[in-house]
Amino acid sequence: MGNCLLAMLTGICQNVPMLRRIAILLTLSAQAAAAQSALSGAEFDSYTRGKTMFYGFQGTVYGVERYLPNRRVIWSFLDGNCKEGVWYEQAGQICFVYEDRIDPQCWVFTKSDGGLIALFEGNSDATELYEAEDINEEMVCLGPEVGV
Repeated sequence: MGNCLLAMLTGICQNVPMLRRIAILLTLSAQAAAAQSALSGAEFDSYTRGKTMFYGFQGTVYGVERYLPNRRVIWSFLDGNCKEGVWYEQAGQICFVYEDRIDPQCWVFTKSDGGLIALFEGNSDATELYEAEDINEEMVCLGPEVGV
């Protein structure tokens, strides 16, 4: 398969199924991004402020986050249930605290040609999210649940 690497990049390798080629290329791009330096809080704020960004995980859309002024955010797992929060920089990581969790969720963010890559707690064996898309649409947040 090593002989097919260059051919995979050009799409002419016949021995490797298409999905496997895509998986290999995604792995290579993730490894290249991991080698980049972590974004500082100022760099992260400059990149994200005012955007609504979808994040992917293992090839599927995982969630969406809106980045507001003053380091405020709104997160949703795409279920219409939105959580407000704030983010801050700590020890080279970007940490988020949401209204329903007081424990911070810290990530190391790097920037690649395809957008942001977020590695949970900077651990290469942990969850890795990638920016799937930056859209200019409103994210869907349903109102509070009202009971009788």
